[in-house]
Amino acid sequence: MAERSEKREKFVRLAEGRTQSALDAIRKLGNLSNRRAYEYSDDDVKKIIKALRDATGDVERKFGSNSGDGADKFKL
Repeated sequence: MAERSEKREKFVRLAEGRTQSALDAIRKLGNLSNRRAYEYSDDDVKKIIKALRDATGDVERKFGSNSGDGADKFKL
């Protein structure tokens, strides 16, 4: 039981710190939208957004079920 509590405490500590760092980095990316200070194209923005969506999708898959229930497969 003590080991489980230690693992939980470690997860919470690391998850809070890493999530806060990721949120801070995303806010900083948003600061780049100031056209008075920076020049960028719509393609640049699309690439940034795609990279962020891909990364969050990877995180969701990693936290998803490990049972191999076909979550990554498309079906009609």
